[in-house]
Amino acid sequence: MNCITLKDVSYKYPYTEDFVLANINYQFEKGKFYGIIGPNGSGKTTFCNLLRGMIPHFFHGDLSGDVLIEGQDVRDWNSDLLSTKIGYIFQNPFTQISGIKETVFEEIALGLENLGVEKEELIERVVEVVKLLKLEKLIKKNPNNLSGGQKQRVAFASIIAMNSDILVIDEPTSQLDPESTDEIFKIINLLKEQGKTIFLVEHKIDLIAEYADEVIVLNQGQIARSGLTADVLSDLSLLQMGVTLPQATLLSYDLQKIDKAIDTISITKSQVKDQIMKRVGV
Repeated sequence: MNCITLKDVSYKYPYTEDFVLANINYQFEKGKFYGIIGPNGSGKTTFCNLLRGMIPHFFHGDLSGDVLIEGQDVRDWNSDLLSTKIGYIFQNPFTQISGIKETVFEEIALGLENLGVEKEELIERVVEVVKLLKLEKLIKKNPNNLSGGQKQRVAFASIIAMNSDILVIDEPTSQLDPESTDEIFKIINLLKEQGKTIFLVEHKIDLIAEYADEVIVLNQGQIARSGLTADVLSDLSLLQMGVTLPQATLLSYDLQKIDKAIDTISITKSQVKDQIMKRVGV
């Protein structure tokens, strides 16, 4: 079942001449994890704004083609209702935190308050998310005093509490250390297992290789490559676009040059490890 369909979509911002997105066509299936990659300036953030309905409800500009969310044109959606259907997690966790709540518990509950959720249900949903993300030790702390990694986890908790079916996540680990990055990807994988539809922009390509079902490669505002993660991230031509490939992919190609019997290109560390162990007879 398709959750978002793009048909011949092009878009340019107000008072600009060039289209940021051009001739975009894709059908996104419910419950899949999509990795969105591409060189700087390829249109990834604009693509996220399109997927979450900020285009055209906030960014007006010039939008042509059809953007269908659950079969209904995005132009016909009520923007408030759409914000509950599609959750968005910012690149910078400092942007996501409201700054007006004194505890993490209140911060996570803020979106539910705005929706007018009854007090008992609100508390129940926040407690459930706190347990899910193991935030018990943080709930009484001031969210403004947390580390970047902690703030990002709270930002995820706030969106998860809203129980959105679709999540658009824009480079959530760009300012995080490796440990915090691993924690965030565990959360994203947990959401994937819950059947959420996930769109993730991320430069850490090894993690995209590990978790995504499909990958969309944007280049100069167009979809340059798309499909199953293993197929896309084993394509050496992406390097010519300025797109990084997983280290496992590059190592796998090097191994293939040494041993012609290796006929499968691995894209994850575990796959290439198995490949090496198999060839040495272990």
